[in-house]
Amino acid sequence: AWEFHSMRENESAAHWKVWKDADVAAKFTQDRRRGILGGSEQLAVLADLIARQQGDGAPPRILDLGCGDGVLMETALTSLPGADGVALDGSAAMLDRARKRLSASNGSSIHFVERDFNEPEWAVDLPIKQFDVIVSGFAIHHSEDTRKRALYTELFGLLAPGGIFINTEHVASTSDIGEELFERAYARCIAAARAAEGVETSPEAVYHEITTRLDKSANRLVPVEVQLGWLRDCGFVNVDCYWKYYELAILAGTRRR
Repeated sequence: AWEFHSMRENESAAHWKVWKDADVAAKFTQDRRRGILGGSEQLAVLADLIARQQGDGAPPRILDLGCGDGVLMETALTSLPGADGVALDGSAAMLDRARKRLSASNGSSIHFVERDFNEPEWAVDLPIKQFDVIVSGFAIHHSEDTRKRALYTELFGLLAPGGIFINTEHVASTSDIGEELFERAYARCIAAARAAEGVETSPEAVYHEITTRLDKSANRLVPVEVQLGWLRDCGFVNVDCYWKYYELAILAGTRRR
């Protein structure tokens, strides 16, 4: 079982819990996410994959794992109006933002759960026991590799037959060239988003900012091909990388009916 770690030996290994910090949460949701490469395309692909789910007439059930401020759940509810959902995150600061975003959920019933999905018993008493759709956005890459693989198995077990798991994720480049190209492009997008709001900056300044940010050292990135293999090993079918732009990717698989 090969494990890939992009952490440099001289980097401090921050834990995912840096995201509990309200300032870290605010910096991402209010600033850096506006510059995410292909952000609107990611949500469109997510919506397309979710829209393919054919239910049995009962309200669809959705889990947003590491929900952040709820942007993926919001997209899922647009595709599956009237769904019941669980928005789960280990950061109270992020959950507060999710509650605000999803306050008008168009007849859907959303449960907000503060929990660390790295804990083995995280799913024992969820308010919904089985899901038609599980989404996750830029969350699982903070877990150690052995935990990622175990989590994929647990998520497979939570899916109803025919259900889909969609992971919008930060993945590893297999070369330093790919990593630098991603970070340079990310810096340009953030700088452009700030400039559109009248904030003066330069791509070079943003590049320095994102490469030295606190939460970067909490990343545990794994290449696409490795993760697709892990999903197949769990029993997922229709496994593929449905979208990719440098180090951002959408990986998905379904549970056979």
